[in-house]
Amino acid sequence: MKTAILGGGSWGTALAHLLACKGFEVRLLLRDADVAEAINTRHENSKYLRGLPLHAGITAMTDAQTALDEVDFILNAVPVQQTRAFLESIAPLLSPSCILVNASKGIEISSGKTVSSMAQEATNRPSLRYAVLSGPSFAEEVVKNLPSAAVLGCADAELGAFLREAFSTPVFRAYSSTDVTGVELGGAVKNVIAIAAGLSDGLNCGSNARAALITRGLAEISRLGKAMGARPGTFMGLSGLGDLVLTCTGGLSRNRHVGFELAGGKSLEEIQAAMNMVAEGVHTTLAVNALAGQLGVDMPVASAVYALLHSHMPAEEAIRRLMTRALKEE
Repeated sequence: MKTAILGGGSWGTALAHLLACKGFEVRLLLRDADVAEAINTRHENSKYLRGLPLHAGITAMTDAQTALDEVDFILNAVPVQQTRAFLESIAPLLSPSCILVNASKGIEISSGKTVSSMAQEATNRPSLRYAVLSGPSFAEEVVKNLPSAAVLGCADAELGAFLREAFSTPVFRAYSSTDVTGVELGGAVKNVIAIAAGLSDGLNCGSNARAALITRGLAEISRLGKAMGARPGTFMGLSGLGDLVLTCTGGLSRNRHVGFELAGGKSLEEIQAAMNMVAEGVHTTLAVNALAGQLGVDMPVASAVYALLHSHMPAEEAIRRLMTRALKEE
């Protein structure tokens, strides 16, 4: 099979490695010609995954027309806030039968839409064959061929079954679900909760606090998901609970890192300037705050993260407000 992967960051590169190991013809489309050369000649993405050897079957390139020629499916790993513009730019190159698998996690700030809706608009294809890949899977561990699992959200059950076979290997297990909205929201909103968990850990609030944040964060994700038409059970799966636990506790989590560094007194601007990868939770916080307001969904943890990041509320005040809210049944 031939696939084009859009975006040469850590996750796009990891998925390119995964599929190349399975024998696919993999074309990795990126912007940086130097990174492309390093992948093609040294089989290493020295910018995002330094020191980790990549499968030699990956062909990195910067020309979209060459990358998209006669591929069986396209995998998007471009950050969500840049995805619409990128898909609009390549839409004329897509075949009529194009399958788009989205692997980026987030919600578009300007529209409040997940990638499934955004992609239909950007490509001008209301019946776009679409799936979203999400779950607890750090890029570095996928490249190291460590056991991982993820879920493909696809409204077409037959297409979902085809894609789960395509992505599954002896070290990467793929499931499928027809709840596209649930899979997308689980992967997006958990990044917001992970910032709170990182802040809690950075302030030495303890294991009790982290567990409470994960549990109540999951409740918030489920409430928002239900309001947007998702199935509540989806959030007990890989794209919900699984990804939430990993992102809130794992040392490789970019979003947890943001919260941890905030606890150390650094500004959001300083933290982002020092990172060479995008922490999607920072952007998703804006979108989630707007959606919660529009839909009347109570999301106190997400609201506290919004206040910390965008209203400069002191961490101690955010914790006080969370802990002294009106008591209620669980």
